[in-house]
Amino acid sequence: MEPVALFLLVILLGVIVLIVTRPFFKRRRVRAGESNREISSLVAERERLLTALEELDFDQSLGKIPAEDYPAQRALLLQKGAEVLRQLDTLTAETKSRAERIVQIHASATKPVAALSDEDLEDLLARRRNTRKDKTAGFCPKCGKPVLQSDAFCPSCGNTLKSV
Repeated sequence: MEPVALFLLVILLGVIVLIVTRPFFKRRRVRAGESNREISSLVAERERLLTALEELDFDQSLGKIPAEDYPAQRALLLQKGAEVLRQLDTLTAETKSRAERIVQIHASATKPVAALSDEDLEDLLARRRNTRKDKTAGFCPKCGKPVLQSDAFCPSCGNTLKSV
């Protein structure tokens, strides 16, 4: 066999080996991405629950919610929030090396549910309100969903909020 043909055969075999082994290296990346997606979805769920709790408190202060329904609805939201925080704690413990930033974000919410008092929850809400104070612009006049100052259109219904 000629040396050129032998050289081309070795290169061809090398390319085939690279193509065949490529999926083994991709799976590791996918697994890491799945845990990041789970953490991200849990953080989004936590934010959604905090927003729902703020809206419930606001509606109750306006008298939109009957006094007998308010404690049950608030307790349900707090229970769901506690479950999300437990799941976040579990995931962050499993992925501790990559989750230092997430643990810092949720440092105030890592107490067990039994240890969270009403004062602790009110502190969490007050801190979140302070961070979002300058970001919110109220509610959409058409659908009533919360909007941000930077929004030109309502993210829910598309209603024009500002003159462009």
